[in-house]
Amino acid sequence: MQRDEARAGGSRLRCGRFLLELSRPRIMGVVNVTPDSFSDGGRCFDPAAAIAHAWRLIEEGADLLDVGGESTRPGAPPVGEDEELRRVAPLLRALRDAPVPVSIDTMKPGVMRAALGEGVAMVNDINALRAPGALETLAGSGAGVCLMHMQGEPRTMQTSPRYADVVSEVRGFLAQRAAAALAAGIGSERIAIDPGIGFGKTVEHNLALLRGIGALAALGYPVLIGASRKATLGQITGRGPQERVHASVAAAVMAAERGAALLRVHDVAATRDALAVWLAIRGTAQ
Repeated sequence: MQRDEARAGGSRLRCGRFLLELSRPRIMGVVNVTPDSFSDGGRCFDPAAAIAHAWRLIEEGADLLDVGGESTRPGAPPVGEDEELRRVAPLLRALRDAPVPVSIDTMKPGVMRAALGEGVAMVNDINALRAPGALETLAGSGAGVCLMHMQGEPRTMQTSPRYADVVSEVRGFLAQRAAAALAAGIGSERIAIDPGIGFGKTVEHNLALLRGIGALAALGYPVLIGASRKATLGQITGRGPQERVHASVAAAVMAAERGAALLRVHDVAATRDALAVWLAIRGTAQ
């Protein structure tokens, strides 16, 4: 009951014209339009391949899609705004009439503005709208936003991450960024939060955050968890990114059990089936 109440703290998420009911966890399918994605090695860098993959994820049961044109894996080099837009624009145009919300995974206000102009319903920002102009861009849009915690920046974030109390510190940061979003005019029903699994965290930090999802959900916003295929799962299992499907599904179900409302995953069909079994065991209708 306590976990259900935690999830109910953010029981709906407004994403533009979409209103996501969060009485059950929702699956966010990942579409990386990059040549150096850690999870697929650039399989969707070609626009046609990315478009086909996006529609396949919808068919497999994705409740929303997350489109990214810049790799944020540890050590990844930055990508210019023009190049990032060139990568994602064809896909965003192809998904204008998609039956699910489309999110743009970016930390650049210019890319946010262009993507919003293409009809995206959500911005997923690993920088939590800290870039100049980001808050203002989202405030007037009506789109949803996911605010993520990251210690450092992608090129160096895994060098030596340190926390006195990782759950408390991440919770405090997310509370501050949510307050900044509210002050900028972004309604609470449009805000989700993400502890940033793998973004400036050790394996133990990541596990502590997964155990502490309830404390994050108690802030009153839907919690998004993106553990899919990440290095922590590789260190636990000894498997490479392409072999982490089972570990990723296990992490998703355990995150849902602890109150996660949104699950950002690469393997949509496998996650959907696992959640269906979990919901059936709990006696919860899908």
